[in-house]
Amino acid sequence: MESQAKRTLVKSAPELWELASDLARMEAWMAGLVGSRRPVSVEVTDSEAERVLAWRCTESGAHARIAIELAESGFGTAVQITAQHSRPDGDAATATLEDLLDELGSPERRPFARA
Repeated sequence: MESQAKRTLVKSAPELWELASDLARMEAWMAGLVGSRRPVSVEVTDSEAERVLAWRCTESGAHARIAIELAESGFGTAVQITAQHSRPDGDAATATLEDLLDELGSPERRPFARA
């Protein structure tokens, strides 16, 4: 099954790339996609800096792949996420991708910013 989510985020492609290419985040996002409560080991299958990042689950019994595409868009970056998965509930997978977009788009705390 395939699920997709897309949104324009008010962040630059380099900022989004830094967040998305973090291995711990990729493992957590994959866990959400396959319905695991713990991080799931992944392998990067495609990487074109600040444009395309794709990874797949490497654990047995779970077949899933996530791909993120970034493109400049006005005052932000258009982000499209596509996932191939074996979850029977496509709505849950789409919700996971929307959560991923929420995380990518959320403001990051700056080292000297007031809380």
